[in-house]
Amino acid sequence: MNICLIGSGIPCLILANILSNKNIKISIFDEYKYKNNFNIRTLGITRDNIDFLRSEKINIKKNAWPINNIKIFNDSSNKKEILNFGPVEDNLFFIIKYPQIIYLLEKNIRKKKLIKFIKKNKKTFYNSIINNKNEFDLIINFNENNKISKEIFFRRHYKNYNSSAYTTLINHKNCDNKIAYQIFTKLGPIAFLPCSNKETSVVFSIFKQKKNILENEVLELIKKYNKKYSIKSFSKVEKFDLKGSLLKNYYYKNILCFGDNIHKIHPLAGQGLNMTIRDIKVLSELIDKKIDLGLPLDQSVLKEFENKTKHYNYLFANSINFINE
Repeated sequence: MNICLIGSGIPCLILANILSNKNIKISIFDEYKYKNNFNIRTLGITRDNIDFLRSEKINIKKNAWPINNIKIFNDSSNKKEILNFGPVEDNLFFIIKYPQIIYLLEKNIRKKKLIKFIKKNKKTFYNSIINNKNEFDLIINFNENNKISKEIFFRRHYKNYNSSAYTTLINHKNCDNKIAYQIFTKLGPIAFLPCSNKETSVVFSIFKQKKNILENEVLELIKKYNKKYSIKSFSKVEKFDLKGSLLKNYYYKNILCFGDNIHKIHPLAGQGLNMTIRDIKVLSELIDKKIDLGLPLDQSVLKEFENKTKHYNYLFANSINFINE
């Protein structure tokens, strides 16, 4: 069995690790050669998904910071939370820095003899995939901007959030730091996500204004909504526009789209990667059943995957949109 993964980044590396555990040959084609452009971004991963990854020999818990409570505020109630999701003894989720999880996943991959990175001419390679003239049982495409997606998987529901997300890390005085805070402000939601007792990630999704908001203005807003931290310094501020999309058809022949390529959602609930990990669980179980029955990995796996996940992903993504609106 030979599966090709097209893309890069965390979902691709997680799936490569998990599939290789099933004695499947994995070929990764990354036309951009992955570069870490998110040095200060953080990711929230639920406790259940952390446990699932650990069961698949991807142990990121020791590098992640536990969160045992989430408090929700708004502009009119900035002293007393309007919602409270804890505290709980066993933690709600974990925060891990983007470069840390990339390092751990790549370290795992270097130990896997069944995983290889392939280098081919981009045009020739994509044509061989589209025309079904290749050696792979399944192709899993993470990239929504390559030729495969543009020619085959172009039917999508798009959502423009008319917002930009600003992310930074604040260094602050040592404190007990296991509570995440989210404030729904008039400008958009701002989240304070602890990374350690001395460092906290901030994600501020700001509705687009008539004039561009400058970096120093963003930092002043963060100071305004900060309820807890004695701030020493900020890292640089990174900015990216927020747009959502839902793919209408997940597969074509033996090609399956995956990750952000099938669902891209607003970051206010921190569920983008968690949705993908839940998809990975489903795909992994379907492949296990095929292997146990001695059946080939073919289009039937992809059809079952779409049937099991598409409606759930659609409802979940629209629930996030509803909360945002």
